[in-house]
Amino acid sequence: MNRTRGTIPPRCCTLAIGEQDEARFLQMMRAAGNPLRFQILKFLVTHPGCITGEIVDHLPIAQATVSQHLKVLREAGWIKGEVDGPSVCYELSPENTAWFRTLVGRVF
Repeated sequence: MNRTRGTIPPRCCTLAIGEQDEARFLQMMRAAGNPLRFQILKFLVTHPGCITGEIVDHLPIAQATVSQHLKVLREAGWIKGEVDGPSVCYELSPENTAWFRTLVGRVF
């Protein structure tokens, strides 16, 4: 690639992403960008339907900290939880992860 410094290359394409989709995408990226939350997501890929205690046992952090990370992931749309007696079973949200994959494919 041989360009003169300071010149902008011609546009190759458009990224037709609405403001709401962009905000949602960025929220999901920020949530997944934390190393501990990323570890939780990786754990949930291979252990769907697990309870908070199993996640706590997998990570070197306190339950209260895990709960805060789960809250961020839930608010960002990555995971969903189902109450099962005194416990909550967590899994990835298939709808939201599919949406995320589709948007990544459109952008990159």
